Amino acid sequence: MNSNIHKLLIGATAMLTSCSLNSQDKKNVLFIAVDDLKPLINSYGSDFMHTPNIDMLAEKGVLFTNAHCQQAVCGPSRASLLTGMRPDYTGVWDLKTRMRDINPDILALPQYFRQNGYASVAVGKIYDPRSVAEEYDFQSWSIPYSESSTYVYPEEYGEPALSFYAKAESKEIVKKLTQEARSTGADNVHTYVSERYKPSTECADVPDEAYMDGQICNNALGYMKELAGKDEPFFLAVGFKRPHLPFAAPKKYWDLYDRDKVQLAEYQKPVKDGVSIAYHNHGELQSYSDIPVLESFSDIFSNLLTEEKQRELIHGYYASISFIDAQIGKLLSQLKELGLEENTIIVLWGDHGWHLGDHALWCKHTNFEQATRVPFIISSPGSKQGEYHYPVEFVDIFPTLCDANGLEIPAQLQGASLVPALKNLNHKVKEYAVSQFDRGPNHGYSLRNDRYRLTIWMQNNYRTFMPFDEKLVLDCELYDYVADPNETINLYRSVQHKDITEQMFSYFKEFVLRQNAELENSGSIANNK
Repeated sequence: MNSNIHKLLIGATAMLTSCSLNSQDKKNVLFIAVDDLKPLINSYGSDFMHTPNIDMLAEKGVLFTNAHCQQAVCGPSRASLLTGMRPDYTGVWDLKTRMRDINPDILALPQYFRQNGYASVAVGKIYDPRSVAEEYDFQSWSIPYSESSTYVYPEEYGEPALSFYAKAESKEIVKKLTQEARSTGADNVHTYVSERYKPSTECADVPDEAYMDGQICNNALGYMKELAGKDEPFFLAVGFKRPHLPFAAPKKYWDLYDRDKVQLAEYQKPVKDGVSIAYHNHGELQSYSDIPVLESFSDIFSNLLTEEKQRELIHGYYASISFIDAQIGKLLSQLKELGLEENTIIVLWGDHGWHLGDHALWCKHTNFEQATRVPFIISSPGSKQGEYHYPVEFVDIFPTLCDANGLEIPAQLQGASLVPALKNLNHKVKEYAVSQFDRGPNHGYSLRNDRYRLTIWMQNNYRTFMPFDEKLVLDCELYDYVADPNETINLYRSVQHKDITEQMFSYFKEFVLRQNAELENSGSIANNK
């Protein structure tokens, strides 16, 4: 790929001007990220979930019911959200590309707030660490990340083994395997250990602080209190690591759920008239030592996980969500205690969805609804309260926070401000959200409107900064979420849905034209012809 295309970005940084508002007129931002959190939350209709604190936040703000990430994997999703630019423009499509290697001058959301007089602090996982370098993107933060990410575990429990496991017996196993790896001269001790012991779940009778997410919360509480005493407003980003695998959480959160009542995915079969490259063989899950190995995509439909293991995983996912909900509750309580509630915008988001056995899939890494749809809540002083049902996407967060704080919206951002939606829940900001995912040289672009999803699989490494070429269309999927919420039938070749297909295709062509026009205006396309 021609990396010069990406250098469109953002010579705009030098052209940006600070807002004339005084610091005391600006609202604080509490920016809460939750890793691998899908909308499996009471306030999203899952009334069996114990999520009282997220529910309380939803009641005070706007809950976006049709929100979507740009790519259902941590690195690309977060790089896109934090720059307001889609993956085809950040150049981050995987878990190894660092965004400033591709775009050295790309502008990040916390960096921009810092430039405009905010104290900007990150605790926990905000960027995927593989997507940034040099102090976790040092341009973004007022305090070095190496300082804010130092955790002090209770002496009685110590640090979790492999960063995840708090049980004493787990730590003993890891200790023995580590000694074994060193004595045998293993090339990579961590790999040696995790290949032999890396369970997908853990239920430990320990306090919250024995796990990393409890420590992240403690550090965030400390910084919140420190920042509250300063004259400048703050942008406090708090990133929790569960419910990412492994599903490790204190026992009290597991006890909130009865495993015998855990519901398995209703539809665990391939889509009728589906597209084979839409699937994966949940390689991420297979990296855990208690998960059987699958050899191919097709194996997921013949070698399903046992019902017992499925229930264990789903139970662990529930427990992990409730564990994080409790940490969020601590943040919200202290915000209120410090008298900051009326001058703070709170944003809660999960970086992508997660498959829990639907289509026989686990983890993320698809363009299906369960992977792209995300929880997204904004609670802003003076905004409406309720649900917003039109499509929105993560690239909208950067311009929304600028708009809500009276900051000039950087011209290059590819999202739209949602402030009109915060003022009027019936205001439709956009017609569709766009997600994407790759299968080798085949790239799937997925458009989701109020009712339908069209996923267009393009071949030959097509990207949306290129003119659309119908000859490169490999295959397509069309789903109707009113008639078929479980995505059981691909309607792309349905005669009855021809008009819908054509409309969705026109959306995609319009979308591509807009991307190309933005590049043309920047001079990037001309420079690369």
